[in-house]
Amino acid sequence: MNPEENSFQLAPSVYTSSSATLNLASGNTIEKAYLYWAGSGLGDFDIKLNNIPIRPDRTFSYQRNATGIILDYFSAFKDITDLVQQIGNGQYTISDLDVSPYIAQHFIRRTNFAGWAIIIVYKNETLPLNQLNVYDGMQAVPDVVNITLSSLNVIDNQNAKIGFLAWEGDKDILVNETLRINGNILSNPPLNPANNAFNGTNSITGSTTLYNMDLDVYDIQNNIAIGDTSATIQLTSGQDFVMINAIVTKLNSQLPDASVSIDNIGSSCNSKTITVDFTVYNRESTNPLPQGTGIKLYANETLVGTYQTLTTIPIDGHETRSVTVVLPETIASPFTLKVVVDPDNTVAEIHEDNNEASVTANLNVSPQVNPLPPLKVCNKGYGSGYYDFSNYDELVKTDPSQTVSFHETAEDANQNVNPIYNSHHYLSDQSPKELFVRVGDANCYTVTSFILQTYNCPPTIYNAVSANGDGLNDTFFIEGLRTIFLNFEIYIYNRWGKLVWRGDQYTEDWNGLIKDGVGHELAPEGTYFYILKLNDPDYPNDLTGFVYLTR
Repeated sequence: MNPEENSFQLAPSVYTSSSATLNLASGNTIEKAYLYWAGSGLGDFDIKLNNIPIRPDRTFSYQRNATGIILDYFSAFKDITDLVQQIGNGQYTISDLDVSPYIAQHFIRRTNFAGWAIIIVYKNETLPLNQLNVYDGMQAVPDVVNITLSSLNVIDNQNAKIGFLAWEGDKDILVNETLRINGNILSNPPLNPANNAFNGTNSITGSTTLYNMDLDVYDIQNNIAIGDTSATIQLTSGQDFVMINAIVTKLNSQLPDASVSIDNIGSSCNSKTITVDFTVYNRESTNPLPQGTGIKLYANETLVGTYQTLTTIPIDGHETRSVTVVLPETIASPFTLKVVVDPDNTVAEIHEDNNEASVTANLNVSPQVNPLPPLKVCNKGYGSGYYDFSNYDELVKTDPSQTVSFHETAEDANQNVNPIYNSHHYLSDQSPKELFVRVGDANCYTVTSFILQTYNCPPTIYNAVSANGDGLNDTFFIEGLRTIFLNFEIYIYNRWGKLVWRGDQYTEDWNGLIKDGVGHELAPEGTYFYILKLNDPDYPNDLTGFVYLTR
């Protein structure tokens, strides 16, 4: 975007827009498209491509002290694959790339510039299978820069190439400027002589007017050896300021590239056994991933499972697995689950830094519940009673969304069968009795319980007896006595204190007769006095009162 090389500008000038044409031959399919833009200063990260706003995925920066002047430079990266695949061949225009606030300061050292490039990765089925690596960053000379290119596996070096995207190279500054790979000087004369590698040229189009920007490709088949797994790039310059932004290598390097994703984690309620669904991929590779590639699962960095791929995974293929894992008791929720493919680096790959996936996982643990107090009601006889625990469903909850059901056995509660529907008027014929409560949420449930218990309420004494045989009040009836206070004793005295009748569980209610020897005689009408001994620890004192007898 420089109208001319900045070294020869009489007045500083940098365009804010420029265009270039993409013209891929038929049969070529765009796989990736990466946009880089750069310039002087701290950065302009709001630009447009064909009037479409662009913000970077990543940015780079470089700062130099040029004899006391602090100068900043920037670069930005954006993956525009979808956009370029949609547009295809045609004109691409970058606009609104404005470095004007920094031009004056950088013009002092003649490093005022801006520019952009799109690196296209394409596929053609008629071409040999190659590995393309794209490396980016921001490094600069003078004096020496060493860059190591890793993740290579050179099968043969036929037609091996390397390309550079560089900024700020000057055509006529030649002081000790060399570009080397593995110690060997690269050149592409006459466009890129051995002593002036970065000089504003484009070796693809043959242009010499990029002005402070280089797009150069070099043949390196005699500079890299079969079996190499890395290469060293060295740039030297005694004067010319050059920044390397991106490097692309094309090698006959056939390697798989294993990666993995965690697709799903399943767990049962209150169980340390989980199922893990994961997928091993071999995407963007140049060779199949061999059968038997190792896989390890970790929970909080504790190894919990070791597996292998079951098949050979082809290029761009995948294998999905579902495994069952029993977690150690020390693993609590939440925990980090990690899956690593090729954990011991036994398989040479294009990338060795994308072999694992991890997620935060939770076990399905029982929800917290509130304790329930015992429920006590009056004994209706022989330990039976009616209970109302209809409010216990709200009392037990710690979260309004929880569901509650009542059951007579723990087994029913765990299986969630045979719920008790009548919690308002529940009859129990035994005391104490334990009822079980199932409290559930979206993931799990808890079974708790509470106790039903009767207590002996005071008996109700009907103290009027009309012993005339009409079926109404013919006996001295005490409600809530015989089936509750099983060891009671009752004594009836006349007004002079003489015992006229004694009863207990084994005698019938007093019917107004006085036992006299072996027979009975009618007790005269009048007022009598009773003493009722309940013989119950809750009622240590006798109950006393008057009973009125008529006929």
